Amino acid sequence: MRELAPDPKALKRWLNLPALHDVESRLRMMDEFGPDYQQVLTLSSPPIEMLAGPDESWRLARLANEEMRGLVERHPSRFPAFVASLPLNSTEASMAELRYALDELGAVGVQVFTNVGGVPLDDPRFAPVFAEMARRDLPVWMHPARSAAASDYPGEATSKYEVWWALGWPYETSVAMSRMVFSGLLERHPNLAVVTHHMGAMIPFLEGRIRLGWADQFGSRTHGGEAAKVLDGLSRPPIDYFRSFYADTALSGSAIGTRCGLEFFGAEHVLFASDCPFDPEGGPMYIREMIRIVDDLDITEEDRDLIYSGNLQRITGHRCK
Repeated sequence: MRELAPDPKALKRWLNLPALHDVESRLRMMDEFGPDYQQVLTLSSPPIEMLAGPDESWRLARLANEEMRGLVERHPSRFPAFVASLPLNSTEASMAELRYALDELGAVGVQVFTNVGGVPLDDPRFAPVFAEMARRDLPVWMHPARSAAASDYPGEATSKYEVWWALGWPYETSVAMSRMVFSGLLERHPNLAVVTHHMGAMIPFLEGRIRLGWADQFGSRTHGGEAAKVLDGLSRPPIDYFRSFYADTALSGSAIGTRCGLEFFGAEHVLFASDCPFDPEGGPMYIREMIRIVDDLDITEEDRDLIYSGNLQRITGHRCK
């Protein structure tokens, strides 16, 4: 990672988290939450396509997926399943790895990032990936991708004060969701389950701005007939497509954000997640806080069960506790 990453400084946090790369450390940390606590594994940032070119990235994806499968085989009571990684800078390699990971390794979905080297996910080169996942009726996990190189102002070379992460990642996710909606990707694949990280990012809080300020006045701020063409291609109001996304509870322990996202997406579209191990304690704090927050929600036990495991089981067809 240190040799391949274009920005080694960005890995500073990653390299100081034993529970991220040391299995025994992760298992000891998980013991705090009892024998029934399980994790569905996804690969951490940075995206594979940032580490190798299109001729080599598939090797890293294959390594990651086979090692994830190995963890599931060795520790099935803790890691019941994993989500596959793809070398998204090569469509051909991505499709080959998708089939291998799902058919041979038993992955329960695939992970993508909000852009691939600056290319948006609604670009035609990624259409085969989404079409195949929709055909298989399996979910896509979407993680934000943004670095300090994305400056906050045109006159500056880099982002300051870690704004690129704290505010930039939610922005990335919100933009990717918007592109999926207005490009017609979700219109073409209405059954596609896309799990958005950090509870749908900015979308739930900006529901009114999106529904009334943006979608219902779409095109009023721009020239030409493009807006009418876009809306004519959608069979439902844009806000309905935004609500069709799934969202995870990885909100760094925010009860307010959890309630907001839950009200927007509904209990049937929220999945428990914690962002482990990226917390001040190196793993258990966000798990502990998110369990407390979900347990304190004023919802039915049926809805709580959906958030903890029911929704995951439904969209993956995989039995998790």
